[in-house]
Amino acid sequence: MTGVFLDTGFLIALEASDDQHHDKAISYWVEFSKNPAPLVTSSYVLDETVTFFNTRNRHAKAVEIGNYLLTSTAIQFIQVDHTLFLDGWAFFQRFEDKRFSLTDCISFSIMQKLGIKAALAFDKHFIQAGYSIVP
Repeated sequence: MTGVFLDTGFLIALEASDDQHHDKAISYWVEFSKNPAPLVTSSYVLDETVTFFNTRNRHAKAVEIGNYLLTSTAIQFIQVDHTLFLDGWAFFQRFEDKRFSLTDCISFSIMQKLGIKAALAFDKHFIQAGYSIVP
């Protein structure tokens, strides 16, 4: 599958005007939307994103983003099951020298399984894991 993984950091930058990457995310999203590649994200990314907004007193924004990720026909939403969780956990355990989050490792496992080479992300961990990031 060709496509792009949609990561938490990009979603936050896109939706939070005070994020350091907000302007870059908006500019890229406008261009990306003109000729979009298939997008993939996961239930763990949804969890991180809605938690971020909700803990900053932006419950309505958290709900809006969560509902968008769950219902968008433009995004393949991967529900992390036990097998995928264990794959991510195995990845996590192999890299003592990295500061990968478990969510990152699950994302890498999804990307590997689906043949995805790039992520909409601002997270250097994707590069450290061998993937490219855009913008």
